[in-house]
Amino acid sequence: MRRFLPYLWPKNEAGLRVRIVFALLLVVVSKLIQLSMAWLYGQAIDRMVPGMEDSVAIAIALVAAYAGARFGGVLFDNLRNVVFERVGQEATRRLAENVFSHLHNLSMRFHMNRRTGAVTKVIERGTKSIDIMLYFLLFNIAPTLLELFLVSVYFKISFGWGMVIATLIMVVSYIVYTAVITNWRNKLREEMNELDTQTVAKSVDSLLNYETVKYFNAEKRESRRYAEVVRHYANAAVKSENSLAALNIGQSLITNLMMAGAMGYVVWGWSRGQFTTGDVVTVNTLLAQLFRPLDMLGMVYRTVRQGLTDMAAMFELIDTPAEITDKPNAPALAVHGGAVVFDDVYFAYDAERQILNGVSFDIKPGQTLAVVGPSGAGKSTIARLLYRFYDITGGRITIDGQDLRDVTQSSLRSAIGIVPQDTVLFNDTIGYNIGYGREGANQTEIEEAARGASIHGFIESLPDQYAAKVGERGLKLSGGEKQRVAIARTLLKNPPLLILDEATSALDSRTESEIQATLERISERRTTIIIAHRLSTVVNADQIIVLEAGRVAEKGTHLQLLRKNGLYADMWARQQNEAEEEAIPAA
Repeated sequence: MRRFLPYLWPKNEAGLRVRIVFALLLVVVSKLIQLSMAWLYGQAIDRMVPGMEDSVAIAIALVAAYAGARFGGVLFDNLRNVVFERVGQEATRRLAENVFSHLHNLSMRFHMNRRTGAVTKVIERGTKSIDIMLYFLLFNIAPTLLELFLVSVYFKISFGWGMVIATLIMVVSYIVYTAVITNWRNKLREEMNELDTQTVAKSVDSLLNYETVKYFNAEKRESRRYAEVVRHYANAAVKSENSLAALNIGQSLITNLMMAGAMGYVVWGWSRGQFTTGDVVTVNTLLAQLFRPLDMLGMVYRTVRQGLTDMAAMFELIDTPAEITDKPNAPALAVHGGAVVFDDVYFAYDAERQILNGVSFDIKPGQTLAVVGPSGAGKSTIARLLYRFYDITGGRITIDGQDLRDVTQSSLRSAIGIVPQDTVLFNDTIGYNIGYGREGANQTEIEEAARGASIHGFIESLPDQYAAKVGERGLKLSGGEKQRVAIARTLLKNPPLLILDEATSALDSRTESEIQATLERISERRTTIIIAHRLSTVVNADQIIVLEAGRVAEKGTHLQLLRKNGLYADMWARQQNEAEEEAIPAA
């Protein structure tokens, strides 16, 4: 609740606070008007008894006032909603922005382990809950307490302490019963929500990987997995909904016992001349009005508890610490030439998985370094560490003499461009995806970057040109086209440091050759790190390092490494043999 209150009473938002106060005043006015209806109704009935025929005009006036009070109650309730709507929406907006921003600040480790569907569901339920919580706390619970107080005062004045005590006993019994049953139902509800989250997570996960599902002819298998979690969810939902019947029956029993007792008491008093006929109507109307919000108390209590549960799950996301943080008052990275140094670098994703074991190398400004080696040697980890997606466990990494841990992450990442092996695009236009390389880039700059990546002609051939949609993760484009978009995006960013992370390994030979020429052109005059599997793509590098088991096994130029007749030479010979075998036509 402490986390929730700032959204209820936001700092530096005088306009929203005024709206809250005004809305609460409208609540009070609405309750006073609604309570006056019972008194007006009773007074009108008293003037309709035999012998009061001369008071017909007053009775009609009271009936008209009663109708006016009913309208006034509706009017002020809706005005209250109009005044408060901005508060609720602003609170939801601020919370959603905070969560979204925090998720992007979390480490690569968090995003590698998360399930997109589950996280999305948590955020959706959490942000929706705050608006509901604000509404019920301010416009249901608080007004109900006010109404209970005013009804008790009226009952004390008109009927004595007995009626007040009976009303309070009824309300307390109602609340206790509602709390006990609702707590039981909340456990069922939490189980149902967990299964609901699993259902969404499994469906999203399966649909995101629909290609893999089709590759392995696993549609029926996925349907069975989904059907299993849906069945568990349905069983939990049945239990939850059936428990609602127990809640409603018990609540109705308590309220109707009170209604019968109170009206019976007033009728008995009327028979003794203590109360009027109108008093019977007044008590009936007051209790009916009091029961109306009390009838919703179970739903309100359940909603508030559920809202707290949903908000707790979302605040747990917000409370997830950012693994990689800037030092206080960290300066921005100042790139003068782009010299990169890995000095005795150690790194492990976890204690049982050591990746780099004392890796050292340096790249002079404007030079190209190639990193090769078998799968699992730690090649792609070097790119992730240079971006500071993770912090190293030993040694240091510097750019122009500045330790990456001492500068801001934003300035570091703005100085590096990458063309990854697997280019994932936003489900938007080609123009948007290229323009993503630099915020604020105009159409001319986007087209120039596309020309540099040799994709402008292809885009111009499309019916919608730069407005053409690329589909989910860019699946409407071929592998080569996606790579060219990634190159154009990096060209537009125009970074002093460039990483080519196996950028052509998934392409056919012809496309690879075309894109390789483009990559060589854009890497000129930039400090470049090429992470490669195919050695033919790195023969012109100024320096090549061979990683094996997280260590630099060999270092040198292409010719120097061949002369050493070591690991690199063995890899080169094996790949050349494979290339020759592929070139021999099938018999």
